Amino acid sequence: MSGFVTVPEPVEVPGLTHLHTGKVRDLYATASGELVMVASDRVSAFDWVLPTEIPGKGRLLTQLSLWWFERLGDLVANHVVSDVPPEGAPADWAGRTLVCERLDMVPVECVARGYLAGSGLSEYRVDRTVCGVALPEGLTDGSELPEPIFTPATKAEVGDHDENVSFGVVAARHGEKLAAELRELTLRVYGRGRDTARERGVILADTKFEFGRSPSGGLVLADEVFTPDSSRYWPADEWSPGRAQPSFDKQVLRDWLTSPVSGWDRASDTPPPELPDGVVERTLSRYTEIYERLTGGKPEL
Repeated sequence: MSGFVTVPEPVEVPGLTHLHTGKVRDLYATASGELVMVASDRVSAFDWVLPTEIPGKGRLLTQLSLWWFERLGDLVANHVVSDVPPEGAPADWAGRTLVCERLDMVPVECVARGYLAGSGLSEYRVDRTVCGVALPEGLTDGSELPEPIFTPATKAEVGDHDENVSFGVVAARHGEKLAAELRELTLRVYGRGRDTARERGVILADTKFEFGRSPSGGLVLADEVFTPDSSRYWPADEWSPGRAQPSFDKQVLRDWLTSPVSGWDRASDTPPPELPDGVVERTLSRYTEIYERLTGGKPEL
């Protein structure tokens, strides 16, 4: 069992209808049908939403997504209508809110991998494939792949694992045409992100996207894009295949949770403990560093 340690009560805002509380974001609908996404400071690990927040994280992720949406506009449309909170919203929503076009969401996590890590590495070690894509012998933890690959996953509810699937499974469930469109668009957008990050001394090892259909039928990029929550970033000057790579994400808190000092047994049904201040500070520092490396500016937290 996993999920929220404590499910937060949704904020009530006149004119908005609360739709969903996710691991990180709260989702509302306006009277006119637009969606309002509010990025909280919640953080998850090992399918648990932790009891300790990372102050400023929601604003940082929102600002970074907006920065990337702007730089991807010539490749794919996105769902952002405005970054101004609706009238009557709490003051704390400033900087962490996106008003978005309502889309018919495609229930597929569109994952692109340019390097071998995470669940892809685990699968490769068993049968030299990732999501049905055959890979050459001799790759190791952190290896760059011969070319980026599309490795989709099915979307899971809070507390459940996303399930890696093959291109064939996506085609069988959603049609060959849509599966091919998702693969082409995922790899094209990943390529832009990889090249942009590389110019800034950062490796974008892998990432995931969510797409939806607009009323006109076109595929639109939704949710977040190229944040440390949805992407694996490594410092290029420290890249060394054959070991786990230093990363700009929440690995700091994952390492603490799985260390003896936390006193937490990941295999049990016991919720994880509160994070120490030092772990919170180091985690935010990693998020802040990748923001500054990519954008050249400082986030407004």
